Amino acid sequence: MPAAAQPVPAFSLRGVGRTFRLERHRIEVLRDVSLDIAEGSWTALVGRSGSGKTTLLQLLGALDRPCRGEVSCRGRRYDRLSARKRDRIRLLEIGFVFQSYHLFPELNAQENVALPALHWGWDRREARARADRLLERFGLGDRRRHRPCELSGGEQQRVALARALMNNPDIILADEPTGNLDVAAGGEITAILRELHAADGKTVVMVTHDLNLAGLADQVYVMRGGHAFPHPPGRPLTLDA
Repeated sequence: MPAAAQPVPAFSLRGVGRTFRLERHRIEVLRDVSLDIAEGSWTALVGRSGSGKTTLLQLLGALDRPCRGEVSCRGRRYDRLSARKRDRIRLLEIGFVFQSYHLFPELNAQENVALPALHWGWDRREARARADRLLERFGLGDRRRHRPCELSGGEQQRVALARALMNNPDIILADEPTGNLDVAAGGEITAILRELHAADGKTVVMVTHDLNLAGLADQVYVMRGGHAFPHPPGRPLTLDA
């Protein structure tokens, strides 16, 4: 019998390098990174400041391009796709959550959440109805008319999470999603991410400095010296091993 086909990973990187230039200096942030991230998994990227975590996340989300190597999303190499097709992947398949919430201050919570769908041409009434359902799910049903300045940090991050899910993407890329929050608000965001992964089957790739949060992931990569080292399950997690 022929061997069963291997499942296509959500992301695949092969020999990826990323170098930045700062005046006359050349800074090699990523060096020969190769890894696979399985569909439906939760992956944590940890490392010290400047280790390349956010750069790697941006490459996964096609927000940046590598200087060397290949980055693929569900079997599609980004370098072989047009800008419009990469935009479509970002809009419909990947939800982004950042440490800074990036909400529009002049828009209320409902309007911020509905924005991606409106950009893609959804009916306005349908977009607002879905935004309301997401806000209700995240405990913000009574705050949908409030602007960001009227919301706490944890509430703003929940609005940002709802916006990331507006077009029902299968993949969530989160860059320090609890980094600006206190312990209680961070716990709320963590609980939402766990539910999205466990109950909704979302693929989650998360940059975090919180080793306890990273310990919840299915797999962990420690970023060091421009490389991504898989952390062996069962061993204590540190930033240096």
